[in-house]
Order: sequence, then C-alpha cells, then structure tokens
Amino acid sequence: MKAIFKFFKKIFSTPETEVEEQEIAEIKQSSTHRFKVYSRSEHNISRSQMSENAIKVLYRLKKSGYEAYLVGGCVRDLLLGHEPKDFDVATNASPEEVKKVFRNCRLIGRRFRLAHVYFGREIIEVATFRSSDTEDDNAQKVHEDGRLLRDNVFGSIEDDVWRRDFTVNALYYNIRDFSIIDYTGGMEDHSAGVLRLIGDPDTRYREDPVRMLRAVRFAVKLGFTLDKQTAQPIYELAGLLSGIPAARLYDEVLKMFLSGKAVQSFEMLRHYGLFKLLFAQSEQCLNTEENDFPRVFIAKALENSDKRIAEEKSVTPYFLLSAFLWEAVQSQAKLMAEKGEDESFAYQNAADQVLAKQVKSIAIPKRVTQSMREVWQLQLRFDKRIGARPYRLLGHPRFRAAYDFLLLRAETGGAETELADWWTRFQQANEAEKKKMTRPPRRRKGGKMKSKRTKVKAENG
Repeated sequence: MKAIFKFFKKIFSTPETEVEEQEIAEIKQSSTHRFKVYSRSEHNISRSQMSENAIKVLYRLKKSGYEAYLVGGCVRDLLLGHEPKDFDVATNASPEEVKKVFRNCRLIGRRFRLAHVYFGREIIEVATFRSSDTEDDNAQKVHEDGRLLRDNVFGSIEDDVWRRDFTVNALYYNIRDFSIIDYTGGMEDHSAGVLRLIGDPDTRYREDPVRMLRAVRFAVKLGFTLDKQTAQPIYELAGLLSGIPAARLYDEVLKMFLSGKAVQSFEMLRHYGLFKLLFAQSEQCLNTEENDFPRVFIAKALENSDKRIAEEKSVTPYFLLSAFLWEAVQSQAKLMAEKGEDESFAYQNAADQVLAKQVKSIAIPKRVTQSMREVWQLQLRFDKRIGARPYRLLGHPRFRAAYDFLLLRAETGGAETELADWWTRFQQANEAEKKKMTRPPRRRKGGKMKSKRTKVKAENG
C-alpha cells in the first residue's frame, strides 16, 4: 500500500498536475484504513493458550490508557494450534512510557528501541508502533544500497503494519474484545498456506536482506509455499547478504538449522542461491563429485540432526558447522599433504585457512571454532588403535561428538566401516576385551609382524 501511495505521489508531483498535500494525505489514509476485524467467534485463539505474563502486560498497558496487541509469530502460531516460542506485544506507548508502567523493564536496541519486561526467565518484548515516515533524519537512517540502518520512527498501528515483513506476521490480537485485526490479508494467506511479503518485495529485501533468509525459514517451518512475487527477486538479490554483519548471519544460521527442518532449509537455500553466500567453500565442494558420486555428507548430517531434534535430543552448533566445513578442510589438507606436509599439521593449517575465510561471512564464536577443530583433529586419531592411545582418546571431552562424526563419515563412504565398527565395539567391551583389541601384533620369525588372527588362521590350515 505504501508503494501505491509513492506511485500516486510521483504521478501527482509532475509539472502538468499538482495535488495539494492534503489530497495526497487523503489517498494515503483511504488506502491504509482498509482492514478486516475477525471477531472471537471467527478465529480459534483462546487466552488459555497464551502466556499469563503476556496477558498481564496487555492488560496493564490497557489499564494505563495505551493500546496493546499481541502481534507477529505468536498470533500466527496460535492460529496453527502451536505453542509460541515467545510472545511479542505492540503498543502506542513509547519505550520510555512502557518502562514507567513496568518496574521490571529494561530498554534495549539501537537500530530500533525495544522494551523487555522480565518475569523470571520469561521475557515479554514490547515494541512501539513503527512508522515509515522518513522526515526525521535523526530517527531513521538508510544505507545507499537500501538497507535500513537505524529505525526509531514511531507511529500508529496503521503505520506499524506496513513495516512488518510477511502478511501472516502482521495479525494483531486485540485484548479489548479478543478480535484479530488484519490489514494485509494475512488471515486469508494463513488459511491458504501462503507466505507473502508486505509491500514491494524488491524494496523490502533491499531494506533488510535477511528477509530472504526469513522467507525460507518461515516457509519451511510453517510448511507454507512462497508467493511467486515474494520468491522471484531472491535469485537476483541474494548477493545483498554479503553486506549484512557476520554476527547477525550466525544467529540466522542457527535458527535455520537447529529448527528440526534443517534438510528442507538446506535444499531451499541452495535452490535460491543463498547457501553459497553463507558457506561459499561448502558450496564449492558440493559442486564437485567424490569418486564419481555426489557429496552427501552435509545432507546426511542435517538429516541426523533433524532426527535427534524430533527425538528431543540435543544438537550442538559446532557439530553441524563441523559437518558443513569438513569436506573443505579435507580438500585443503590433501593439497598440503601432497606438497609434503605432515598429515596432522596439514589438517591444522587447513582448518586455520577454512575457518579464516568462513568467519568473514558468518561470525562463528571462538569457543565454537575450537570445538570444531577438535572434532576434525580427532578423526586422525581414530586410526591409532594400538597400545594406550585408544584409552586416551576415549577420555577426550570431545570423544562422543568425534565418534558420531566418524559414524557419519563411514555411513557416507568417507571412512572405513570396519574402523567405525571397531570403535563401537571398543566402547562396549570389558577391560579384558579392550586389552586384546589394543594388543600389538605378534612378531613372526625373521622379525616380521604377525597378528594373532593371522596365526590362528595359519594353524587352522
């Protein structure tokens, strides 16, 4: 609707025809006040599904004379019958006014000021209605490529709705009469299972390129299809992600791949050309074959991750990221080894180089990269199965993750199945069996080594 207003403004500002500012304001007003209210009987949301603390915030703001609505993902998820991860409130109260209402409140954010109301471990986020008015240069700042760098322009609910990203995320639950207010056709899109951007997609993606990742994440999470006009610009604008702070992209990657829908997210990211902006080295490896077969290691790691989440088991970021970059590390280490470098040092140096490139696009914390290095380096130690080495490896803090990584490699043809089976048996064996498994091969006459298995076989003819 904002685009329609801009279009009219551009036409009416030509020398041939001039329209008074009042008339333009009337056009804007008539276009933004078209909304539909769904009464309590027309939707399935009940207060019994909501956080008690979110309801407290809504009623206290209402009692203090302010408008207050549940908005965003919580309304969308409640309509689906899902339990929301968190509850967000939108209000016409300024952040400072919200803080006066709640003593358990803290203001955060620079790009856009928010109020966090604390109830023990639960945080209810309260945001003031935003506006698209750019007259206040101190409150709003836009980069030359269209990215919104600072956005503290406040407005009304009619202004706020056009600043939200997707129609299904722009539904407002009104605590006054328990209705849902819909300005963008979000209820119809919700029923149809369609994810649609509000406004002109090209402009909205340029304002915040991360919306392309959010489009993929929400489509996968909700099982919705991307609206054609929402999807089409992504192919052309994917490169804008390179201008996003690496720390922010790290957070988005975790949301994407630790959601239980990692495989679908991976496939969709590759489809739209977004994955190569996040993991360029991984994409390069995926575009090559290994022994005339497609590389499936990453896909298998994501499949296992989704399975663990479905079984309510833990999944660590470092394990998944190790899987994403393993083949890049292997390829680099192989090149170094071919030049005569010791295998262990080759892998260490390869890890340094791969991670140095990766953190430029995704700022992986040092504590995570350290764990990734350990998982990679331990893969070399699995070959050492004689003497005390297996016992020391078994006691390593990262052994379990490294062992799971070995199983994954064996499952996808990157390691010998016999090696993985040996380590599985070794963990389950009693002390006597462990000693037999780690005993050095016996020497034959003449100084040559002869294993016990070979000797028994010879004796049995």
